[in-house]
Amino acid sequence: MKKIALVVVVLALCAPALAEEPQLEKATDVINEIMQTPDKGIPHDLLDRAVCVGVVPSELKGAFMFGGSFGRGVLVCRTHGNGPWGAPSLFTIGGGSFGFQIGAKATDVVFIVMNPEGARKLVQDSVKLGGEASVAAGPVGRTAEGATDAQLHAEILSYSRTRGVFAGLSLEGAVVKQDKNANELLYGRRLTAREILIQGEVGVPAQARDLDATLTKYSNRGGQSFQRV
Repeated sequence: MKKIALVVVVLALCAPALAEEPQLEKATDVINEIMQTPDKGIPHDLLDRAVCVGVVPSELKGAFMFGGSFGRGVLVCRTHGNGPWGAPSLFTIGGGSFGFQIGAKATDVVFIVMNPEGARKLVQDSVKLGGEASVAAGPVGRTAEGATDAQLHAEILSYSRTRGVFAGLSLEGAVVKQDKNANELLYGRRLTAREILIQGEVGVPAQARDLDATLTKYSNRGGQSFQRV
């Protein structure tokens, strides 16, 4: 009975740490698969400028309609904005324009945050993209050569991958909300996205090390300091 009790205690302690592991693993796979085709991935010069990267792995089965729930994502920022990749924060994304009506297709969404101001807006409890934070469909390729003025000046650049096709996607109108319950499960205590991503109050959990290593493989330095955020 003592052994059984010990096992129960250990499992209880491990449960929060394991709760978000599949989502982090899926996000790692999405980044790897996209960046392994450099001619059709996120331009490396833009990724090197980014302070944060968000990934929403496909979860949909059936139609997504205007105003419906889209999915759950993972946001990772560089420590202090220009250091190594840090601890992740979980979020949900939903709503948006009719461009979000993607039917039954399995769609991954990736976005990169291009400056500290964009990161500051994303760590709020809720933010509407295209309203409170500027967003544009991102360019695809080895470099950002030929990117439009809107893309070069947007706070967030967004992409989608559907049936293997990776392309810019407008997230205008979508609402990003912090998933406080998921973060509490992951870290074992209540934390805000700002505390995790901007203030760096927690270290990288074991479940997120592969994701950080993958981001480091494709962009091991860059970003901008969070000092003014």
